[in-house]
Amino acid sequence: MGGDAMTDATTERLYYTDSYLREFRAHITARSEDARTVYLDRTLFYPASGGQPFDTGTLGGIAVVDVVDEEDRVAHLLAAPLPAATGAGTGAEIGGEIDWARRFDHMQQHSGQHLLSAICEEAFGLHTVSFHLGAESSTIDLEGGPLDAARLAAVERLVNEAVFANRPLSVQFEDARAAQGLRKASEREGVLRIVSIEGLDRSACGGTHVRATGEIGPVLLRKVEKIRQSMRVEFVCGARAVRRAHADFDALTKIAQLFSAPLDETPAMVAAQQESAKAGEKFRRKLELDLAAYQGRDLYTATAPGADGVRRAMQRLERGNLEDLRAVAQNFTAQPLSVFVATLADPPSVLYAASADSGVDAGKLLKTALTDAGGRGGGNARIAQGSVPDAAALDALVAKLA
Repeated sequence: MGGDAMTDATTERLYYTDSYLREFRAHITARSEDARTVYLDRTLFYPASGGQPFDTGTLGGIAVVDVVDEEDRVAHLLAAPLPAATGAGTGAEIGGEIDWARRFDHMQQHSGQHLLSAICEEAFGLHTVSFHLGAESSTIDLEGGPLDAARLAAVERLVNEAVFANRPLSVQFEDARAAQGLRKASEREGVLRIVSIEGLDRSACGGTHVRATGEIGPVLLRKVEKIRQSMRVEFVCGARAVRRAHADFDALTKIAQLFSAPLDETPAMVAAQQESAKAGEKFRRKLELDLAAYQGRDLYTATAPGADGVRRAMQRLERGNLEDLRAVAQNFTAQPLSVFVATLADPPSVLYAASADSGVDAGKLLKTALTDAGGRGGGNARIAQGSVPDAAALDALVAKLA
């Protein structure tokens, strides 16, 4: 990378000691040739790390679009080059401001994760193996056993009780060899940054956190799904939880309005409508089968036998679905000495059926014809289906089957 000479200066991470700072001033220690990647002697910008996304904001009035952890240094990627008025070079002083709404949201979610993981560990022996803070919701992956609906409800209740207790969160720096009581052992050496929830948790963590559990706000556990050997729990905290609860309430209110029913009665009405729809679908399917049986028998009666005594019916569809004719074909060929062929123009495809006494093995005959036509498909001796590349191939295929 060109630009001002890069230095080995370490970036002081101001968020390590105070997650609530919003503005800062720092000196440029290095930058790229296009002045869009900047290194500072100190920063408030959190780089993507440990499942937590990076901070956004501005440096010298220019939007910060990415923040990258480069071990001892933090790289700030800008939407545009630094203006010349800032000095823009090594040693120049520059002002920065983080997007506080985004930062505090991340603080609520990350502190909420620590609290959730601690409760899962303490109450049910479930160990957190990974954490992801997403744009709309966050997840933790747990190992150590199942997490059914009853356990999930218990965890949510215990987490929110800890929120209401407003337990202090604190940050200490301790030597890794001396650090005791960590929820999860750290593989790092040297000085560890330890985030503690009073009476509940001690975890090595470099993320940004609130000062007390009360600032996490309400915690909603949204769903659980099994991911390989883990249970993935989706959750939202604070302002996200309030927005999600409002969105859920609005959706349920609209559903209740559609049923002209009180909100609390809507689940039972939806269940009743589901059962009614299933019954209606079952009845519709029976009518379709009855109609197909009638059409198949009627078509058989209307089809004159050939010289060999076999009745051959041909159906051509320009569009639609050959599956709609499958029941008709089966009912036609349920009658003696019968062969049924149906084609679909788009996409070029064919359905072929034959009665047991016709002397025709539909699957074998169609498979051979499809291979010759560059198509694919198959079936059994009584009914088979396949597709071909184009209309010409379909016409050639039908000529072999007729």
